[in-house]
Amino acid sequence: MIELTTHYLGLELKNPLVASSSPLSKKVDTVKKMEDAGIGAVVMYSLFEEQINHESLALHHYLERGTYSTPEAMTYFPDLDHYNIGPEDYLELIQNIKRDVSIPIIGSLNGVSKGGWVEYARKIEQAGADALELNIYYIPTDADLPAKDLEKSMVDLLKEIKKQLRIPLAVKLSPFFTALPNVAGHLVQAGASGLVLFNRFYQPDFDIDTLDVVPTLHLSTSSDLLLPLRWTALLYGRIKADLAITSGVHTVEDVIKGVMAGANVTMLASELLNGGTRRITELNSQLLDWMEKCQYKSIKQMRGSMSQKNVSDPAAFERANYMRALTTFDNRLLV
Repeated sequence: MIELTTHYLGLELKNPLVASSSPLSKKVDTVKKMEDAGIGAVVMYSLFEEQINHESLALHHYLERGTYSTPEAMTYFPDLDHYNIGPEDYLELIQNIKRDVSIPIIGSLNGVSKGGWVEYARKIEQAGADALELNIYYIPTDADLPAKDLEKSMVDLLKEIKKQLRIPLAVKLSPFFTALPNVAGHLVQAGASGLVLFNRFYQPDFDIDTLDVVPTLHLSTSSDLLLPLRWTALLYGRIKADLAITSGVHTVEDVIKGVMAGANVTMLASELLNGGTRRITELNSQLLDWMEKCQYKSIKQMRGSMSQKNVSDPAAFERANYMRALTTFDNRLLV
């Protein structure tokens, strides 16, 4: 019998398919549908540092109303009331989901600085989350901020949040580091049980008629898999942490590639938003069929088989492959 089970953050999952943070986790019924379709675990949509701080400032304002004017700084917070429900409702939603489903539920915090908001890590744990994903989304715009200081602040933030928790913690990383393996190693030493590769930064666009900078959101495609696939294959066996691939997981081939690179789990969002929860059932079925055809007995047997540590040509992940790719393209040109 083929064994699809895998382990991630100390949790046993029935298969390597995990629903990553998305609007699909905003309703109990939708999470239940994903469980019924066969998802291994669900990551909640993110609770933002700014959202928690905004609610705290608003409460302070109403308690002190009439004493002094609202601080001007409050106007700098985005209108997060339209992003999702408030922090306390977020905790209640986790409680309700955990009451109705049996699969692991992973909370998600999105922030960059130390402060009172990190206490919500403990509250998320108390609400019943089985693990926590820390999504560090930061755009460094200060030219005087050295990379080592930014990386240290991330490690310090992780340590601060780790103090609040007994449940395991994963860090969702950006790919934009000069020495990613070094950063990954420091985060693991600071207490990260897993790394999620990678955070997709949503790039602003320009409206050339109104001269406005406008937000854009494009769902991923399978081509987005290549970057996290490469780094997962490079990190596998070199850091003592679980690995999750997110961004670009759409087909059963994407799932297989992710596991072979060394991922404990492969995370889906865009594919589920486009194709619905039925895609979970289809992918699990296709994964079983492929493993049977190729005579794999378990996910454990597959995992890491195509990592840099295990392939016959480790240089394929490095500079040699860059030159080989350019040479191959040159040979295709018509003279």
